[in-house]
Amino acid sequence: MAKRTQRIVLKFGSGILSTEKGLGLSRPQIARLAREVGALVRAGHQCVIVSSGAVAAGLATLDLTARPKELAAKQACAAVGQSQLMHAYASEFAKQDIAVAQLLLTHNDLDSRVRHHNARNTLAHLLARGHVVPIINENDSVAVEELNFGDNDRLSAEVAILLDADLLIILTSVDGLQDAQGKTVPLVRDFSEVSGLVRSDKGHTSTGGMVTKLQAAQLAVKAGIPVNIASGRQAGLVYQIVAGQRVGTYFPAK
Repeated sequence: MAKRTQRIVLKFGSGILSTEKGLGLSRPQIARLAREVGALVRAGHQCVIVSSGAVAAGLATLDLTARPKELAAKQACAAVGQSQLMHAYASEFAKQDIAVAQLLLTHNDLDSRVRHHNARNTLAHLLARGHVVPIINENDSVAVEELNFGDNDRLSAEVAILLDADLLIILTSVDGLQDAQGKTVPLVRDFSEVSGLVRSDKGHTSTGGMVTKLQAAQLAVKAGIPVNIASGRQAGLVYQIVAGQRVGTYFPAK
């Protein structure tokens, strides 16, 4: 693990937090991810999680067998599922004597000068405590951007920029950006060279796919923040990424 203390934003997609069928949360997955983040915190790193999963968490409670298409139904799932998602995080981090803090944001919050300033100060204060992991989600019960477009991908880049983070890690259900032969592209310096590789397909629990992940990476890289897109289903990759090892797809900062 890297010796230098880093401020790290980690984005967890719905596809790695939910069960295989996407109906409810996968507690084993959340437990493992919490342990990996907890190890980073104990090593002195400051970690912020941008988490999807509220809609998936609420599906089973509302007796739904698939992600709804109607906006109101999606927001209802998010309203029910958000508390379940936070309870799962709080329970797993508590086992490591780490507290969690919930922040529900919208893109408008970060566009507003006053709210941008307040969000930054709140996060900085929480991180300074040393044993708190802020967990951020789009305010899905009132906002529509994440539900319709980005699955929190863009929000994770905006949060990384807000905090002047050292690294943005986007964990998803695939190994990274893949080429035409299905092999992972290990390094991307020029986004124009890989734009043709991005497909619009995505998992049944996700809303963004690789398109919005690449857009988020471009936004962060332009702001001077390196990005790693990797599989959230493989144990130990977070440690390797923070230690500077090449896994998944790495986007060096400009």
